[in-house]
Amino acid sequence: CTSHASFTQITNNTPLNSSSLTTNIQLLETGDKAWQPQDYLPDLAASTWEQDVKDLRQAAEGCPDELFVVLVGDMVTEEALPTYQTLLNTFEGCDDPIGTTDSAWARWSRGWTSEENRHGDLLNKYLYLSGKTDMRAIEVTIQHLITSGFNPGARKDPYRGFLYTSFQERATKISHGNVGKVAKTYGAKDLQKICAKIAGDEGRHEKAYQAFCTEILQRDPDGLLIEFGDMMRGQIVMPAELMTDGKDASLYENFSEVAQRLEVYTALDYADIIEHLVDHWKIGELTGLSSEGEKEQEYICRLPTRYRKLAERSMNKKKDEEPVMNSFSWIFDRKA
Repeated sequence: CTSHASFTQITNNTPLNSSSLTTNIQLLETGDKAWQPQDYLPDLAASTWEQDVKDLRQAAEGCPDELFVVLVGDMVTEEALPTYQTLLNTFEGCDDPIGTTDSAWARWSRGWTSEENRHGDLLNKYLYLSGKTDMRAIEVTIQHLITSGFNPGARKDPYRGFLYTSFQERATKISHGNVGKVAKTYGAKDLQKICAKIAGDEGRHEKAYQAFCTEILQRDPDGLLIEFGDMMRGQIVMPAELMTDGKDASLYENFSEVAQRLEVYTALDYADIIEHLVDHWKIGELTGLSSEGEKEQEYICRLPTRYRKLAERSMNKKKDEEPVMNSFSWIFDRKA
């Protein structure tokens, strides 16, 4: 950690990996009782498998290409999981140095990864069974994204890392939940259930990471606010920004445009997430801050209103523009 005391020093007096982290580990659902992808897919070993697959494909057929573009983009993002576990292990003071470390932090990291692993598996299998997408083009995209990696600007700093995950888990919860709602309007109730289940996972993870930041605020509010303000000046980097299928150099931007048009994840959601974090952490009520901390407090508290105005202006402008149609290899080069 650079601009604040080291994470180890902050947690030495009352370790974060004691009561608070142990409590949050209980938010994980690992083990035999946890849900698995197969719980939401046709059982190919069952006598009814053929009809079950036909029913899934029939429901999927009623969904537009735009919905599948967003679904694929979300799935590709989930499938880049190796990159995200690597990120967690760069956070100084809460990593898993040997891979089987028996600390609360290491157990959280592995448990979180095991839960996240289900998301890509489930969506991947659903897309395969649906017959609506070019699975090889999707697989190429996944490989490219993992190879490219991503840099959220955490700088090995757990303050910045947990701020990022607090934001990102909420963003993915919103995106998956909204994809499910759109799927339901087209009669794909099985896809709606899948997305709702994944969104539920993201919601539990969101609570944990935000609780970690709450603990840090109680011990080092200046340090967290300084990092929060600095991260927001650079904006939150989305984990799939380096997405490519090897053909479309603007694939991520084109995918994002479709997501915004479907109102799955918009600039308004970005502003709402910031507002949620400001309210959840009661940033406006913090006292006893340094002059620098007070400056960051004022800046952060103004951000939701600022971003909402910018979002509304941008979205209103786009309403008057003719939608741009782009070809996506994921849907056999059809335009969306």
